[in-house]
Formats: sequence, C-alpha cells, structure tokens
Amino acid sequence: MPSEKILMGKQQVVAGLKDKLSSAVSVVIVDYKGITVAQDTALRKELREAGVEYTVVKNTLLAIAAKEVGLEGIVPSLKGTTALAVSNDHVAAAKILCKYADNSKGKFNVKCGYVEGKVLDTDGVKALAKLPSREVLLTQLLFALNGNLRGLAVALNAIAEKQSA
Repeated sequence: MPSEKILMGKQQVVAGLKDKLSSAVSVVIVDYKGITVAQDTALRKELREAGVEYTVVKNTLLAIAAKEVGLEGIVPSLKGTTALAVSNDHVAAAKILCKYADNSKGKFNVKCGYVEGKVLDTDGVKALAKLPSREVLLTQLLFALNGNLRGLAVALNAIAEKQSA
C-alpha cells in the first residue's frame, strides 16, 4: 500500500490531467519510445512555439483522469510509453506530431487523440493533421464570400446600367 504522501501526489497529478483534458480543444497521445534526447528537445521546441503543451504521463494516471472526464475511448491506447500533447488549437498538435511520426521511421507513433470531446483513432488524428489551420480556413471562406459578393455587385451593376440605358 503506498504511503499517504505518494497517494496525495498521484491524486494531484490525476486532478491536473483532468483539468488539462477537460479544458483542451484537442489532445494527441503518442508513443515516443526510441527517439533521442536531441529529437525530443527539437520536438518540444516546435510544440511549445505552436502553443501546445507536451508532457510524458503515466498510463494508469491518464486512464483514471480520462475515465473521470468521460473519455473512456482513449484508455485502450494507453500501453507502452505515453506522452500527451494538449492544445487550444484544433489541428496544431496533430499536424506537428503526425509530421514528426512520418519522419521518425516507426520510432515515434501517434496512438490516438480527441477534438472537442470526440475520440479519434490514429487514422482520425492523421486526417485531422491534413486539415488546414483555422486561419487558412477563414481566409478561404472570406475569399469565397468576397468572390460571390463581387459577382453579385457586377450583376446588379449590369442590371442598373441596362435599365438606365
């Protein structure tokens, strides 16, 4: 039986994980086994610059926290080495980690993830990584709306010119 001090420490870790899981927009869970310290440092730097919090976690503690916030779907993936990437951007963590997994030749693998409470398998995370960022999507939407409005303005102007002629 663990001592009271160890038990309290684990309860605090679970509480912190619950807060992270419930407040995050997206989470990606990876298996980082086999990467070097230099590779890990470079990955952490890139994630930090994108506003993604990356932490190595114990599977049992993450499983407890996931169950308590209603994310039981990620529990079967919690085997081996596990790191958690938490983000307030829908695609940032998935983009960086999937790119890194593709370049690592099987040493670094995406296990699963979730976006806004919906659990994603490995393929789902990879599909999410292929989506453009929020800013790019908004820009595309504005261009589409601008093109339609311009077409409407030209058509209305043509009708006005026809009626005045």
